Amino acid sequence: MSAGTSRAIEEFAAAIGDRAYIDVAKWHLYLGDAKLHTALAEALYPLIDDGSFTEVALANTLAQISVPLGGGKKTVSLADLIPAASQADLLRAIEDYQRDR
Repeated sequence: MSAGTSRAIEEFAAAIGDRAYIDVAKWHLYLGDAKLHTALAEALYPLIDDGSFTEVALANTLAQISVPLGGGKKTVSLADLIPAASQADLLRAIEDYQRDR
């Protein structure tokens, strides 16, 4: 990965880190605070870079990212932890990032 790509992924991660959250027992933990924003940005950035990003691609990517719970005793997909409203916020943040870059 080039330095330019690494920097772009960091900027993308920062753009989405405080826009979407996971919900655990009615506690809202933003992706950046949960340290999940970088993994998500790394997975999504190639789709954004080549213009193939879609809402379906977002849903598929969220389903593929596993989040360890209970010290790793269990894993849950990121898709299962992000409420629909927060996923919509994430989609808007990604669209904003695409438009502004």
